[in-house]
Amino acid sequence: MIVRLKHTVALPLHRGSVLYCWVTALAVLAAGVATLCLGRLGIPLADLPSALLGGAEGKTAFVLERLRGPRLATAVLTGALLGLSGALFQGVTRNPLGSPDVIGLGAGAGAGVAVTSLHATGVPTPVGAVLGAAVAALLVHLCTGTGFRSPTRTIVAGIGVSAAAYALTQYVVSVRLRDAAAQLAAYLAGSLNAASARDVAVAGVALAVTLPLAMTLPVSMRLLEMGDETAAGLGVDPDRVRTAAIVLSVVAAGAAVAAAGPIAFVALTAPQIARRTIGSAQAGVLPAAFTGALIMVLADLAAQQVPAFDGLPVGVLTLGVGGCYLGHLLLDQHRKGRL
Repeated sequence: MIVRLKHTVALPLHRGSVLYCWVTALAVLAAGVATLCLGRLGIPLADLPSALLGGAEGKTAFVLERLRGPRLATAVLTGALLGLSGALFQGVTRNPLGSPDVIGLGAGAGAGVAVTSLHATGVPTPVGAVLGAAVAALLVHLCTGTGFRSPTRTIVAGIGVSAAAYALTQYVVSVRLRDAAAQLAAYLAGSLNAASARDVAVAGVALAVTLPLAMTLPVSMRLLEMGDETAAGLGVDPDRVRTAAIVLSVVAAGAAVAAAGPIAFVALTAPQIARRTIGSAQAGVLPAAFTGALIMVLADLAAQQVPAFDGLPVGVLTLGVGGCYLGHLLLDQHRKGRL
């Protein structure tokens, strides 16, 4: 399906992807309403429309503006950023395991926050996170010897960079920042418990910049799947497309970590869930972004309302579920002889 805008711009849209985005958006909306309304401090459903339109007062205003509103908005935005980042990285590496989690972008962003907290306290946290993710991506690029062209080398190098980044973070937490270790450790676990308007602004600006640019890349990325030479013959510059996707992926992952800490496995699972549900490799970045947002909102809802998960950081929940999914993917790739 081709959508034309003013007869000058044509956007190819996949019907299954459009339907998937609508259904996922409604699911995010329903989970968001449940997040605001359930529990002892929940806003009564009948009062929610007027509260959202600016009529909140007293306890309702506190819950909406200070307690659950920023937390919900941060969950939606960071989930979308992680889904977008994962879709871009899996597209350019042509591997379902090639996500920012696996190649060390999240760990690098966390290390960037830890290092800037120690040596450059004047550097804003989002800048430290994006710089850390960029350094991790550069190290993986150098270690493979072939850039991001080889999926297997990329994953192996990413595992090494992740381990080094975690080691650096643990050194900072356990040796250099004893007094602030508890606060920093809670952040590095990936949590929405202290989400604020600043976090919403960081994630919102990053998503507003990266999503429109990322939506221009899927056609070129699909041509790359046929090989660099074939793509070049069809008018695509492989290195330019690959570089653009990596840069957008790094910025999206770094901003998500700056807002909510290193949330594990959302970037890995969101694109895969979208593609497998739609049944097409042409799912694009938008379905992955909606799926990431839904995963984050559901994980946060479980952390707030399920007694067994009460108080747990969201990153712990996604780590448990995502670890099982990663094991399934590894076995699937092994059966297909790709590992």
